[in-house]
Amino acid sequence: QVQLVESGGGLVQAGGSLRLSCAASRSVSHLTMAWHRQAPGNQRELVAYITNEGYTDYADSVKGRFTTTRDNAKNTIYLQMNGLKSEDIDVYFCLTVVVRGSKNLEVWGQGTLVTVSS
Repeated sequence: QVQLVESGGGLVQAGGSLRLSCAASRSVSHLTMAWHRQAPGNQRELVAYITNEGYTDYADSVKGRFTTTRDNAKNTIYLQMNGLKSEDIDVYFCLTVVVRGSKNLEVWGQGTLVTVSS
């Protein structure tokens, strides 16, 4: 089963930038990959996703500021976050769905914390 490991989180000033990475333990070039985020006490929300063909879409709250890309040679996806705001403070997770027999199995990373100081 594929494993996902996020990195790149940290503390940044409002208006600053961070790039998150999600490294997969094996090839995910055929899979759609997604980024979610979650604040304590809140539900996880979809931030962005990228299909195996490179099609992307974003939550309205991050459109124009965040960009997700993939490097299939490195089994890694990225989330470039620009113009960070206090409301972007969350734990960010990457996610994919794999098929096991007749079931779809969600695979989540452990998350990486993004903090924005005003």
